[in-house]
Formats: sequence, C-alpha cells, structure tokens
Amino acid sequence: MGETMADPTVRRRRTIIRALVGAAAACAAAVPVGHWAARPGGLLALAQTFDHPLLFGRLFLAALTAALLLGVRHVAVRIVVTVPAAAAVLFGGPVSLLLAQSGITKTIQNAPAPGRPDRHLVVEEGAAMIDPIWLVHVDEGTGLATRRWQVAHFKGDDPANALTEAAWAGPDRIRLVTDDGDGGVRTHAIDLSPTTGEPSRTLSRG
Repeated sequence: MGETMADPTVRRRRTIIRALVGAAAACAAAVPVGHWAARPGGLLALAQTFDHPLLFGRLFLAALTAALLLGVRHVAVRIVVTVPAAAAVLFGGPVSLLLAQSGITKTIQNAPAPGRPDRHLVVEEGAAMIDPIWLVHVDEGTGLATRRWQVAHFKGDDPANALTEAAWAGPDRIRLVTDDGDGGVRTHAIDLSPTTGEPSRTLSRG
C-alpha cells in the first residue's frame, strides 16, 4: 500500500524537509549579514557570529542536499545530487580547513584608551600561510553595541613590516612602531574621531 498524506511517516519526513530547507535558508542569509557586519565600523558581535562564509556555505550545502535526498524518491536524481555534494566536501574540505587555519588569530593586546573605558586598542596576531600577521583595531562602545574599526594590517614577510609596539598616545591617537629594516624603528601616529573612534587613515604593510 502506497504512502498517503495521513501517514505519520510522510508527515514526519515533510517536517524534517521543511526544517532542513529553513536551515539552508538561514545559512544563506547569514553570509550577507556577516559581510555587512564585518565592514569598517560594523557591529563586532554580529561579525564574530556571522562572518564565517566557509562554515555557513558548507552547512547550506549539507542541509540542502539532505532535504533533496529526503524529498526526491527517484534514484537517478539522488545520485545526481549526492555525487557533486560529496565531491565538494571531499575536495573543498582540505582547502576550507587550510583557509580557516590561516584566518585564525589570537588577541595579544586589549588596552582601554586613557580616560575612555568604552574605547579599546586591540591587537591580534596570526599567520598568513607561513608569514606572521598583526591586525590592529579600535573597538568603540560597550556590550552588543561595540563597533570595530580596522586601523592597521602588518604582514611579516619582511622584518621591516613587523609590528613591535602598539600603544595609546592619547584618548584619540594611536602610536604604532615597526622595524625600519635597517636596525631602527619607524613610528606611525594615527588619529581617531573623538566621537566615533573612526581612524583618520588605515595603515597596511606587507
């Protein structure tokens, strides 16, 4: 006897399919939200939660594939769906892992500005493949309203690009010190907006 709409198994399968499609839609929506939040001056909490396109892309693919496998009974269609998805996971997994590891950073400094507990100088350290990198940010605000401004990016492929010091030179000014490549140092002063914390310029070395 064939399945009918009243069959509990059919209803359960339809419910699961709807949930999987909803999960896929949520993953697809998370990508532009993360991209928007990661812009200069974007909300830090949203960026930390949603700015993971590789993760949400793989979850989207997994949820959509599962929904199609449950919803389509034809064997040939299932094969057509499964083979590309399996290939994407098999070949895309190592690449995604490598890119994800390259993007991992750790906070090595988080210092409040003089007289401004709502403004922090944040330095993160990580690696781009084999070269060290340093990211300098200013976090403005408190709690969920905190906004992050990127101030500088240093890639240590050359010793002259290495960040050696990051400090406050006042509540609205940051001092960054790098190697000059000749045994000396180079100092960079960057002013911030007194009201928003937006840097007057951004610095990139390497």
